[in-house]
Amino acid sequence: MQCLGHGKNTMATTSPVSDVTEDCDRCERSTPHEVAVEILTESGKTENAEFSREPYRVSECRVCGATTKRRMNNA
Repeated sequence: MQCLGHGKNTMATTSPVSDVTEDCDRCERSTPHEVAVEILTESGKTENAEFSREPYRVSECRVCGATTKRRMNNA
């Protein structure tokens, strides 16, 4: 997974799934994570922002708080 910056705006979020075990780069081991799908706006411009929304898989380590976001739709 790739860590992304804070330049994205969250438009909508699904309910997170708890107790998913994933590898954490910061902890350097498998840890419990909360996982959700968020619709993020990729454009920083307000004009036509509704056309730049994409689904992202967001995973947050419940041990250290590290968050990763991965675009699900690479069209």
